Amino acid sequence: MRRQQLGHNASVARWIALLASLTLTASCAAADGTVDGAGIASDGGVLFVANKQENSLSRIALDTGRETVRVSSCANPHELALSPDQTHVALGCYGRNGVEIFRTSDLSRVKLIELGEGVRPHGLVWHSDGRLIASAEGRGSVFVVEQPLAPAPRVTEIPAVEGGPHLVAVSADGGTAWGTAIRSGEVVRVDLARGAVTHRRRIGGETEAIALAPDESSLWIGANAADRLYQLDPETLEVKAQIATGATPIRVAVSPDGKHVVTSNLGDGSISVFEAEGGRLVRTIPVSGSADAGQVTIAFSPDGGRVYVAETFANTVAEMDFASGEVVRRFSAGRGGDGLAVTR
Repeated sequence: MRRQQLGHNASVARWIALLASLTLTASCAAADGTVDGAGIASDGGVLFVANKQENSLSRIALDTGRETVRVSSCANPHELALSPDQTHVALGCYGRNGVEIFRTSDLSRVKLIELGEGVRPHGLVWHSDGRLIASAEGRGSVFVVEQPLAPAPRVTEIPAVEGGPHLVAVSADGGTAWGTAIRSGEVVRVDLARGAVTHRRRIGGETEAIALAPDESSLWIGANAADRLYQLDPETLEVKAQIATGATPIRVAVSPDGKHVVTSNLGDGSISVFEAEGGRLVRTIPVSGSADAGQVTIAFSPDGGRVYVAETFANTVAEMDFASGEVVRRFSAGRGGDGLAVTR
């Protein structure tokens, strides 16, 4: 059984710490990705993959399924965020203290924005208003970077929660951020204009995954050790519902139309698909099929037709047709691919 394989009672936070402590060797090599079902093209978009076990960033053309370029990055890169105009991609340097920015066209490096000692930025949102919002687990803060492409960006640090936030979500108007802290099992709501936490809720169960509904009616939280998905009121953080998931729901995403909520279940390599209205389980899809693949990050294509799933230990990214639940292709990237971003 899956729980016996991983020792599910062990903390998922320790699993993440193990990855973070790996001795990483930077790599800068162009590569031809191996693709299963290479003749099946989805669209002309681009998939970006942060390869945390080799300090690199990959660019994969979705029409061919081939990795067009791979470049060296900062240490232990995790989450990715695309600029509003899709011309740049930023990544959180979890093994360092900043945010690194590249051009999406060729992955030429633009800059590294230093945030300070011991920051360990992980979650990252490039808001439509142009600001970068980063969760800084090492300092228990949220960082707001204004005009990140300017010669001297303005950086503001907002204390949030001890040991977090690990991941972050941001409202459409840019006024509010929400974050999760794994160890304490807390969720916090941060007023970005005031620079203060307004609400906090201790859920327990190692809260990590977070996603905000497109209409902002619900905040969805995954609890790794509890195998639960929680639906919260974004304003008050009141728990509206809790739903059983697959083992270790380490990531959650909401479909672009807001109708479905999807969890990536590290513990058994599955995807759980729920109706956003009512929380009914629609299906369970065995994407990786076991814990051995290290299935973590999930990302919808902008039109909602495809779901991309990082298989960290297998060094692949699975492409799933959302309507059928079929895995149609697998792309090769660098070692330890985790953070994902997809252009429209």
